[in-house]
Amino acid sequence: MAENKDSPQEIAAKFLAKLEESPFIMIGLMDGNHSEPMNVKIDESQPNTLFVFSGKDNRIAKGGQAMAQFVGKGHDFFACLMGAVSEETDRATFDRLWDNRVEAWFPNGKQDARLNRFDIDSAELWETDVSVSGRVKMLFGGTIQPQESSSHAVVDQIG
Repeated sequence: MAENKDSPQEIAAKFLAKLEESPFIMIGLMDGNHSEPMNVKIDESQPNTLFVFSGKDNRIAKGGQAMAQFVGKGHDFFACLMGAVSEETDRATFDRLWDNRVEAWFPNGKQDARLNRFDIDSAELWETDVSVSGRVKMLFGGTIQPQESSSHAVVDQIG
């Protein structure tokens, strides 16, 4: 990694900030079914874990190994996350993360919802912070040099 690039910890912190700006991921179990977009909740007291409310019969509700992808709102940040989905059974966490945006998806309220936890085992993160000279080369042709390109990190810890 070039000297002017962010550290893996800085890139992970940027990921969490981008996720707060646009709290949506594509997530799917590694069982052959397609991923689907889901709204993510973060509990700062539980690092390396993302929370997703779903219906009890949703395709991720059975739990298992999973993969999730994230694209930042401005297409300036990308993430690929691997881990496991399971049911969050702590009612206090469920109630704390429940809000009006979640409630809008469940006409019968909390009794129809399930809170899934996605415990992240590893993540690969890309920040597409191409320099001004790199952007000019993208517009008019030319090769982008490593020092003009983006930050990239493979991390074991998010949060």
